[in-house]
Amino acid sequence: MHRQMCWLSKSGNDGEKILYLQATSNQPWRPYTAFPQFAVPDYQIPGGSKGWATYQKLLKAGWTLVPSARANEFGTQTQYSESMVQNQ
Repeated sequence: MHRQMCWLSKSGNDGEKILYLQATSNQPWRPYTAFPQFAVPDYQIPGGSKGWATYQKLLKAGWTLVPSARANEFGTQTQYSESMVQNQ
């Protein structure tokens, strides 16, 4: 299985990074909140990383963390998928 995760900026620049997931290689990167079957509630820590609890769970389950630069090779797909789910 493909199952990869990375930390990307929500706004597409150097802003706050959140966890993005890619369950299969033919799907775009999407925020972890778009995957209710994998996401777990965030820790209630002021300033904490969005998706950190999900990252820990998926890392233990065998998901692979990839560098943000590698995920950004497909930046247009990332921005498109972000706009599709930002109202959730």
